[in-house]
Amino acid sequence: MRIKLLLMGFTAFWLILLVRIYYISIKSNTYYEEIAKQNAIKVEDLAPFRGSILDANGKPLSVNKLGFSIGIKPQLSSKRKRAILEKEINFLVKNVEDLDAKKLKKLYIKRDSPYSHKYVKVVDFISRDDIIAEFSKLSLRDNLKINIASKRYYPYKELASHIIGYVAKANLKDEQENSVAKLTGFIGRTGIEKYYNDVLQGQKGIKRTKVTAFNEEIEEIDKELPTSNNIKLSLDLDLQKYVAKLFGEKSGAVIVMDAKNGKILAAGSFPEYNLNKFVSGISHKEWKRLANDFNHPFTNKLINGLYPPGSVVKMGVALAFLESGLITPYTNYYCSGSMELGGRNFRCWKNIGHGKTNLKKAIRESCDDYFYKGSLKVGIDKIAPVLRQLGFATKTGVDLPYEFVGSVPGRFWKMQKYQKPWYQGETLITSIGQGYFLATPLQVAKYTALLATGYNVTPHFIQSVGGLNVDYGKQDILTLTEKRNLPLLRKAMREVISNPRGTGHRYIKSKVDIAGKTGTAQVVGIPQSEKKRMKEHELEYFHRSHAWFTTYGPYKDPQYVITAMVEHGGHGGSAAGKIISKIYDRLLDMGYIK
Repeated sequence: MRIKLLLMGFTAFWLILLVRIYYISIKSNTYYEEIAKQNAIKVEDLAPFRGSILDANGKPLSVNKLGFSIGIKPQLSSKRKRAILEKEINFLVKNVEDLDAKKLKKLYIKRDSPYSHKYVKVVDFISRDDIIAEFSKLSLRDNLKINIASKRYYPYKELASHIIGYVAKANLKDEQENSVAKLTGFIGRTGIEKYYNDVLQGQKGIKRTKVTAFNEEIEEIDKELPTSNNIKLSLDLDLQKYVAKLFGEKSGAVIVMDAKNGKILAAGSFPEYNLNKFVSGISHKEWKRLANDFNHPFTNKLINGLYPPGSVVKMGVALAFLESGLITPYTNYYCSGSMELGGRNFRCWKNIGHGKTNLKKAIRESCDDYFYKGSLKVGIDKIAPVLRQLGFATKTGVDLPYEFVGSVPGRFWKMQKYQKPWYQGETLITSIGQGYFLATPLQVAKYTALLATGYNVTPHFIQSVGGLNVDYGKQDILTLTEKRNLPLLRKAMREVISNPRGTGHRYIKSKVDIAGKTGTAQVVGIPQSEKKRMKEHELEYFHRSHAWFTTYGPYKDPQYVITAMVEHGGHGGSAAGKIISKIYDRLLDMGYIK
């Protein structure tokens, strides 16, 4: 019996042993083979080159400068190997100009890791010209590795800086959210560079290499190359240069836009700044100088500058008057130069008044008193919704980040924001684009295109991505009544310039037949004790009104909208009329206007 049990146990032991051997040698072969492959194959991400930004004619606005990066062999931070590290750093400093040994050492120690076999990058970018003479010496050293690298470069420096934007070094949050930014070390921070960052940065590639246990490469197995796309903007570089030159030292914004599809041919927020200073990190001194500039060069005034729109909104308010049915084109109000309400004197810009005034005359000569009286009759509850419908207090949809919406004040808006009731006097000042009413220059340009064509367009800078054209289309958003009333408003806008009594007549001298509207937006209130309106030149510069002038042309076949806003420019016509006239003539000379 004992022998039988012993034999059974012996048989069972060998049976289990044979089953285990079979499992390990045959069944688990695939599993362990995969583990072995992982140990023997190194997978390396390949960084893409960022796509270029081109103007409408293919001229480069944002490109890559090609050069090299330099890395030092990893795991040399320990005391035992520190001498090797210092030897390599000293060699670099001796052979490459403008390198600092202390900074290189500090950067290496910060980036080195005992768990990484990758060379530690200590020089992110060095131009070809600065390294080519010593390239062979550097490349022969086993502890150094030189790779091809690129750096963003803006050939025209400050030109269209708020539109193009810039790239900057990626921070930890960027790298956590964006694997390509982690690989390249850069990410779009502002403007087109940020808005289209995913397109421009491209997709990373992969390289698989067979390596030894010491991480030495034996052979390349396969490679998937990284990809990226260039983008082409609707901006015309030559026109952009011309517009910037015309604007000169003034502070403000200007937009040249196709009225029929929203393509922006030229635009600027002034003053501008040199984009190249931000790529590798701007100095504290330079940053402080720009940040403390009273003209706010960092603010993109096209979409982030919020200003009272002044009289340029009078066509929109007039449309609300007509839509209400309470006022017709033939309704007249008598303007004596001022109007009293609630113990307060509301002045018209013309001290002696405009006399008997109908809607067309009120727009042509920008009679404030007409709009005061009309707004009291119609009421803010009927005016505000029409202004919002026309694009105020709403994003334009432009392809730039961080767009502001502004505000169209009203009863509900004020209660929600300030927990205060609405007063009739606020209706009056809202009707002439003052008070709580705030808009961006791009909103005014979009609104002008809607008046000119009857269609709602989306302002945009993109023309094509990777060679494929982008079309934003247009929307029909106006009521039948509003459409019927547009011709009257257009005639009034034409008379602003063509009629000797028009507020823009003396300032526009162009070969193109233009329609438009001037506007003067007060920065500070003028005391009620003043019997007549103070002249702009009598005020301190930063107390002077902002000057608006928004236009479209040609009048009979609206093709382009040009909107200009000059900060502290005083009267809109005098500050911006000459600029606008010359831009239309340039559009004609360049063949844009047929």
